[in-house]
Amino acid sequence: MPRQEPGEPYFRVDSNEASSILNEDAEGAVVVDVRRDDEWETGHITGAVHIPIDDLPDRIGEVPRDKKVLFICAMGVRSGLACEVAFSMGYETDNLYNIDDGTPAWIAAGLPTTFPGR
Repeated sequence: MPRQEPGEPYFRVDSNEASSILNEDAEGAVVVDVRRDDEWETGHITGAVHIPIDDLPDRIGEVPRDKKVLFICAMGVRSGLACEVAFSMGYETDNLYNIDDGTPAWIAAGLPTTFPGR
């Protein structure tokens, strides 16, 4: 179940919860992976959009405003920051999610993953 810590303008979910959100509303949700290029190449959520955290302010227009946005990184820190950036740029709290257990947990759970070059 999505959790919200005091003062955070987003919800926290784990990989399984994020997968459920995507399965229940594939058209109404998007995953944005904010890891570096080299991390992206090691495997990422199938269908995710790749926008490294350092590029997010300049590329925020690529993130839909009318969908649930699930940010992910390796351990939940950069994705939490991405949620904060999106919120500061006018995104609604109700649509911001941090997959806080990160991509390694997603892959370990056997959830849909794309491995470039394989």
